[in-house]
Amino acid sequence: MKKWTLKNKKALVTGSTKGIGLAIAEEFLSLGAEVFIVSRTRKTVDSLLSDWKKLGFKVYGLAADLSTKEGRGQLIKEVSHTWNSLDILVNNVGTNIRKKFLDYSEDEYRKLFETNMFSTLDITKSLFPLLKKGNSPSIINITSYAGVFDVGTGTPYGMSKSAEIQMTRHLAVEWAEYGIRVNSIAPWFIRTPLTENLLSIKEKYAGIIAKTPLARVGSPEEIASLAAFLAMDKASYITGQNILVDGGASVKTF
Repeated sequence: MKKWTLKNKKALVTGSTKGIGLAIAEEFLSLGAEVFIVSRTRKTVDSLLSDWKKLGFKVYGLAADLSTKEGRGQLIKEVSHTWNSLDILVNNVGTNIRKKFLDYSEDEYRKLFETNMFSTLDITKSLFPLLKKGNSPSIINITSYAGVFDVGTGTPYGMSKSAEIQMTRHLAVEWAEYGIRVNSIAPWFIRTPLTENLLSIKEKYAGIIAKTPLARVGSPEEIASLAAFLAMDKASYITGQNILVDGGASVKTF
């Protein structure tokens, strides 16, 4: 019988020292997985690793900027050195710059795509040999509600997240022969450091709540619980899905 556990699973979670990524890393650890974290800030990575190791968790980590090819290469090398197989890949790293379309500089929209899309593409492709050797391997891409609907968060951001969703669908088909499942999670507004400034604007917050049948924003832990399920063998027949976690916003018309 398949159990609600991630014991003996090896998981890489990108962008994993705050917000959704941190919640996913903590959820995976609580369910018995070994976890590799990565973020740009060495001090934060080292602090988390120290705290978790004191609690007896098997954790590894790296400080690297995944918006650059050099940072991605560094991560791939380190993960491949740490493990000879990979069971779970969570592509969570991401950022946003909220502007009107005509106000973006070329550097800004290229930065968004490098961080949100090309990091996912390069890391997933490069770690395929490890995933292929994994135990019921699962890839989970953290996309966005903005990749499906317009929410006024900036055109390049929505474009990059739509690309991740399509990558999820195509790889689910292409890599099924290797037993690799590929799914994505598309959050609505979640209270994280990335959204805190927006949610602090009363008019914006009121509009979000009015659109959301559950009448609140989500928490990182509510995304992490779904990620954990998709990573489990319990979800072994689920692949190619982009699951909206939105408090009902996507089904509310009036």
